[in-house]
Amino acid sequence: MTSPLVSTAWLQQNLQDPAIRIIELRGKVLPPTAPPPHYLSDRAGFEAAHIPGAVYADWQVDFVEPGSPTNDIAAPERFAALMSRLGVDSGSMVIISDDAGSMFACRLRWALRYYGHEAVSVLDGGWQKWRAESRPISSESPPVAPGNFIPQANPRLIASADAIRAALGDSQLQLIDTRSPAEFAGSASRAKHGGHIPGAINLPRGALVAEDMTLKPAAEIRARLESSGIALDAPDTVLYCNTGVSATFGMLAMELAGATNLRIYDSSWKEWGNDETTPKARA
Repeated sequence: MTSPLVSTAWLQQNLQDPAIRIIELRGKVLPPTAPPPHYLSDRAGFEAAHIPGAVYADWQVDFVEPGSPTNDIAAPERFAALMSRLGVDSGSMVIISDDAGSMFACRLRWALRYYGHEAVSVLDGGWQKWRAESRPISSESPPVAPGNFIPQANPRLIASADAIRAALGDSQLQLIDTRSPAEFAGSASRAKHGGHIPGAINLPRGALVAEDMTLKPAAEIRARLESSGIALDAPDTVLYCNTGVSATFGMLAMELAGATNLRIYDSSWKEWGNDETTPKARA
């Protein structure tokens, strides 16, 4: 598998490599206590300035299934059409950058891997680090030669509510909740009901990010996992958040720390917390 992260220095040195396709995502997520909308995209920001040669994707729309109340990953045909339009095919090395501490980038990385494309990495530190280091930028969007992306879904990277419910209480299952401590405790929620899935361990995404928006060193992540009672070698680890975004950041961080057998509950708390029949716990 391709390294999950690349540095800004490496990317600048390889900007002219024709096999590299840079995809930028822009936007932010507001706290659950803020007035809606809580999820924002920023195409205008990309058009004003971006990494040279990068193409834009809307993290809320382009690789999400239309009409999904939980922002689930797009169906194979829709995802393949997007990647082909962005110039991605089987020979592409995809580098993804965002301005949101890499959580949007990690979401697209997981989506690409779910659909069988393993040659994908996240730009460590993203757009903020690129700008802070005064690396080259552009406002041009040259035409992109279409790719031929062929999706091959990998069910081992995704989990459903039914599968989780069936495994609750099973020692083989390790549940990781990457939302904020307040959301985990149930004092804040983006869904009808607050709390968390019974048995889940809270690993807030913010605890894994350094001040410069890069991922914390693997040794620090391992120490945090150990102190939280999280096993790197659990037979089955499922990560979730609100809509399957920050959970993918947790997945990348755990991978770098040496964890295996990781998958994402894509519908996450937006599904579980709005379902009257699911069991819920509060801290």
